[in-house]
Amino acid sequence: MHTIEEAIQDFDQIPDERKDNLKELALFIQKKVKAGEEAKLIFICTHNSRRSHMGQLWASLAAHHYNVPKVQTFSGGTEATAFNPRAVAALKRDGFDIEKISQGENPRYRVRYDQHMPAQEVYSKKYDDPANPREDFAAIMTCSQADEACPFVPGAIFRIALPYEDPKEADGTPQEAARYDERSRQIATEMLYCFSQIEQ
Repeated sequence: MHTIEEAIQDFDQIPDERKDNLKELALFIQKKVKAGEEAKLIFICTHNSRRSHMGQLWASLAAHHYNVPKVQTFSGGTEATAFNPRAVAALKRDGFDIEKISQGENPRYRVRYDQHMPAQEVYSKKYDDPANPREDFAAIMTCSQADEACPFVPGAIFRIALPYEDPKEADGTPQEAARYDERSRQIATEMLYCFSQIEQ
């Protein structure tokens, strides 16, 4: 897939204010890496269905692409719903290998970008779910509602707001796939930019 290189070419499209926030996150990761510690990142959105999963998966891929070690990515919501099938489809179009491994209202998926990366098990959950770290992590707020609902995230030692427009506004319209692709591309570009700023 050429999505990664295309996203890297879009770095100059990121507004300066967003770049400043992404550099703050990069500095958090860099300090952890230089100390030989794990950098744990939880991407948080209200329903943990779209943007937070995209953030988790693109950040994991960006760490792999730039050879940044000991980065662990997670996601969660202020409530649990399900990993939205439209977001799943967009990530598949971007080259992720996504396999549904359970059924039900909140199915689980096994996700990897290529065979050299370990698979991640992805499903909707609250940010304080036992599957997520309970302390010493960065909380990345990917929607304004979660940012307002969680002014304090227990266990987080770093917190930053990186809100993205919700693609669900286009659900059921002819623009649906394009809107999801646009959001995935934006998150990919910003996560790759963030990891490109890390000095090792």
